Amino acid sequence: MEVARRNCCRIMSFNIQLSRFFSCGPFDPPPQIPSRRVVVTGLGMVTPLGCGVETTWKRLLEGESGIRGITVEDLKMNGFDRDTQLHTFDQLTSKVAAVVPCGTNSHEFNEELWLNSKDHRSIARFIGYALCAADEALKDANWMPTNQDEKEKTGVSIGAGTGSISDVLDASRIICEKHLRRLSPFFVPRILINMASGHVSMKYGFQGPNHAAVTACATGAHSIGDAARMIQFGDVDVMVAGGTEASIDALSIAGFCRSRALTTKHNGAPREASRPFDCGRDGFV
Repeated sequence: MEVARRNCCRIMSFNIQLSRFFSCGPFDPPPQIPSRRVVVTGLGMVTPLGCGVETTWKRLLEGESGIRGITVEDLKMNGFDRDTQLHTFDQLTSKVAAVVPCGTNSHEFNEELWLNSKDHRSIARFIGYALCAADEALKDANWMPTNQDEKEKTGVSIGAGTGSISDVLDASRIICEKHLRRLSPFFVPRILINMASGHVSMKYGFQGPNHAAVTACATGAHSIGDAARMIQFGDVDVMVAGGTEASIDALSIAGFCRSRALTTKHNGAPREASRPFDCGRDGFV
């Protein structure tokens, strides 16, 4: 114990001397950089209320709900036999979710456009949501840089909480069935969180900072905050920022059910689950 105490004292003494050496050096304090004002110039949304800012805001003001009862198809277990799908669905204690509406109408997320083309094999659903919302935000801001300087001064900060868990589930099934050669070479690019911001940068040629926060439910707020600081301190002039998620699948829902984080009271009346958050028009004005 005495030897350890002496060694500890030596280390502490060394640290103190080291800090004194650096603090007493001839260096001047860093220059004060004036912070810049940061403003929002464009918005884009893909939400359970619809695809697009106008649709989402309109339905929100009208007190509509994006929550509905889920089906077996929502679990994204296409690679499993029907009995396994039904058994898994029956085991879930919560059967309501806020699902993004998909289709070809203007207010729906177009899967054929953002997910199913040959060029999009490395794009999982959460990445597709980010690309769709970023496209709307850039058009709203009228920002489509073409020269090199503007591209280098434009960055992306888009994060996600869990990424594509459904791809992980499918890959696990392939390994369990001993069919490793069937595993897609795009498996890793589809599940990486930073690929959402990466794909947005690649699509528009942005060459500024590329950032991806992973902080669960606070991811979107942190991504916007980090982007604002980058602009404020002069690292970049323009940032595309936000959060994306596509966690309505068998494994994600089962995990949250097991942690008792999901409601079990509204399986028979899913729209009732949104009532505590509904507001009339006066509340928003």
